[in-house]
Amino acid sequence: MKTINIANNEFVLHPSGAVYWVEKKTLLLADVHLGKVAHFRKNGIAVPRKAEGVFYQKIEALLQTFSVDRIIFLGDLFHSDQNNEWHLFAAWVEQQTAELILVEGNHDVIPAWKFEQLRLTVVNSLSEDNFNFSHFPKEVDNSFVFCGHVHPGVKLKGGGLQRLSLPCFYHSKHQLILPAFGAFTGLHLLQAKLGDRVYVTTGKEVIAFGEKMR
Repeated sequence: MKTINIANNEFVLHPSGAVYWVEKKTLLLADVHLGKVAHFRKNGIAVPRKAEGVFYQKIEALLQTFSVDRIIFLGDLFHSDQNNEWHLFAAWVEQQTAELILVEGNHDVIPAWKFEQLRLTVVNSLSEDNFNFSHFPKEVDNSFVFCGHVHPGVKLKGGGLQRLSLPCFYHSKHQLILPAFGAFTGLHLLQAKLGDRVYVTTGKEVIAFGEKMR
């Protein structure tokens, strides 16, 4: 894990792709894309059914690691329309005591009232203290933005001409883009700009790279 300080608040970057806001006991998750495995299988793409349980394994591990009062989903909680994954998610929600908030993303086509029936609060964006929480990368006056949507990743080059693409947290002056928390989401490879920071996650650790990361 890697802890960074933004506007005098501590945020823990977790290898799962989540961010934990220490002062507010809040988990931030982007691009979970629940139901994508079932969507793939319905369309004839062979994906193991056990992949449907990845979200629940990851989130339960986080809840055992951190003291969590609130979970903010930064958009694309579900990949598309309702399928069998909805019932698994509903059963999981029933067991939670934390406040659950969904910041709507472009894939969130399930009506908001259905999430609200499950006890989730649904918003277009959320501002709190000096921070804004959004699905899409954007600039907000006088706020630092946490967002997703991009599924950021970088390509690492080894001494033996090895090439490896890994997800990352992309930290610019006024914004942190989270990696996708869900499985089978793909990567959008980024070129780091001067002054930006890249925190690569291997799934087991978070590694900080300098400004000239390529």
